[in-house]
Amino acid sequence: MARGPAISGAAVGDHVNPPAAPVRSGGLRIGSGDDLGRLCGLRIAHLIETNGPGGAERMLVHLASELQAAGCYNLAIIPAGGEGWLPQQLAGTGVTVETFQLDRPLSPAFARRLTSLLRYHRITLAHSHEFTMAVYGAWAAWRAGIPLVTTMHGGRYYAHHLRRRLALRAAFTVTGRVVAVSRDLAGHLSRDLWIPAGRITTVGNGVRPLRAEGSLVREELGLGPEDRLMVAVGNLYPVKGHRHAVDGLALLQRPERSVHLAIAGRGDQDEALRAQAAALGVADRLHLLGLRADVANILAGADVFVLPSLSEGLPIALLEAMFTGCPIVASDVGDVRAALDEGRAGILVPAGDAAALARAVSALLDAPARARAFSARAQRRAMQEYDVTRMTARYAAIYNDLLSEGQSGAS
Repeated sequence: MARGPAISGAAVGDHVNPPAAPVRSGGLRIGSGDDLGRLCGLRIAHLIETNGPGGAERMLVHLASELQAAGCYNLAIIPAGGEGWLPQQLAGTGVTVETFQLDRPLSPAFARRLTSLLRYHRITLAHSHEFTMAVYGAWAAWRAGIPLVTTMHGGRYYAHHLRRRLALRAAFTVTGRVVAVSRDLAGHLSRDLWIPAGRITTVGNGVRPLRAEGSLVREELGLGPEDRLMVAVGNLYPVKGHRHAVDGLALLQRPERSVHLAIAGRGDQDEALRAQAAALGVADRLHLLGLRADVANILAGADVFVLPSLSEGLPIALLEAMFTGCPIVASDVGDVRAALDEGRAGILVPAGDAAALARAVSALLDAPARARAFSARAQRRAMQEYDVTRMTARYAAIYNDLLSEGQSGAS
């Protein structure tokens, strides 16, 4: 079995010689004149530095799968080890997977071997995600002589480190298109990196509609018909603000109403959240579900979806809740306000304000008709703006513009 070039002395997934682009057999409808149809046969590499069930990884899975179904050859270059979440999600899509290990932050050898991998797979266009692959991808794509698109997803972990800001600014000078998933992030990138706002394009995330015929989560948690259930979906990291949701949980308890909070996600804050709930007297009403694949089932059993994040771009979990028609209370961060139509499709609260979150949840629990109206507006807006096909079409237009510019420059 043939093998591509190893990356930084680490394992690279086995593969046969790079195949021709697959024949389209389903998925998106494409025509001879649209942007997606013109990409048929394109060979695209998707580069990402993480391998867990986060928003950037979910977006990559959606985009690569849709492009594969539309007749492109897609290569995902991802970290080795970890949970193996990305290869599991890409299994059966036809997307080729290569893995790498990057043992130190600065590795010229990694950049050279990444270039070799792009050449081996005869990649036509590369698409990087987040800081590390924005920098290494820019170097490798430049050396390989192919255009690069870079998407930044919401974290500003580069902002307080001058060397990171300079590295990212330098990478963007040789990047064909810089994309932010929210207008808020686009503004931060422009200010943080001293680059013109016109150099940054905003493309919101998109998801596949989640559907569940029913839900078993209430039975799983032992809830009765009189119990009310808040649900949050997000990894257990401080930036996700789950501690404020737990504070809100304590404020919501009444003699006549028992409210529970279930959080789907994994991370290093589980023990801290349990201790907080115990100190507040609501330990029996906090349910940490861990990483779950049945998000539709969980959302279908919720009375309210809460997004208590302190910082976001355009969170995938929010879009999934909108598609399921779940009433929403969300922190007013990133492009959450835009997604919820300035508060017409869900209630916005200040980030980190547990009392405001509790008041908003209580308002929805006390007014079922109002909650249903919010749900209907959120679901309609999700279908109109945040379906994965719309996101894919927007990236297809970017790819085509970039490739056309390259052809014009070469003529």
